[in-house]
Amino acid sequence: MKATSEQINEAIRVLMSGGIVIYPTDTAFGIGCRIDRPASVDRLFALRKRPLTQATPVLVDSEPMALSYLDSPDDIVRRFMKTYWPGALTIIARCKKELIHSPIRGGGDTIGVRQPNHETALALIRGVGVPVLGPSANFHGSPTPYTFEQLDPELMKLVDYVVPGACSVKQASTVVDCSVTPYTIVRQGAIVV
Repeated sequence: MKATSEQINEAIRVLMSGGIVIYPTDTAFGIGCRIDRPASVDRLFALRKRPLTQATPVLVDSEPMALSYLDSPDDIVRRFMKTYWPGALTIIARCKKELIHSPIRGGGDTIGVRQPNHETALALIRGVGVPVLGPSANFHGSPTPYTFEQLDPELMKLVDYVVPGACSVKQASTVVDCSVTPYTIVRQGAIVV
């Protein structure tokens, strides 16, 4: 089951208009909206029942897109991007707070960014032209959906569009915090750094 170009275009249209979409990535199914629509971000947090103090990952289509939101990223951030992207590595780094609505960064001054290694996810981000939120498509505290069949029908009813597809890795991304020295592994996932 792979998304058709019509389904991808419809998902892009929904995202462009501020809607919320469930879509496949390499790691798991994600639920997202544009990074630059605070009302959409607030709605996404409310739908997932996620505390506003818990930051949510941001998906980008390239290193330059990620770097435009980061505040003076150091060499280790750039090295991780070059080595592991696109792929299952989420990099936490200091961000330009004025560009990013508070809940995305959990009220702090860092964000977690990742370039997924997945055709559909990348097509959506490219189509929208800005990063898209990328938390897993589940209610806060519920199991992460790695297949379309594992998506919660109740959550699917609450969003504006669901893109079919398959996840290739079916494992959570590794999360590395580069806002501290030395960097620390926050979550060990699909990639070993």
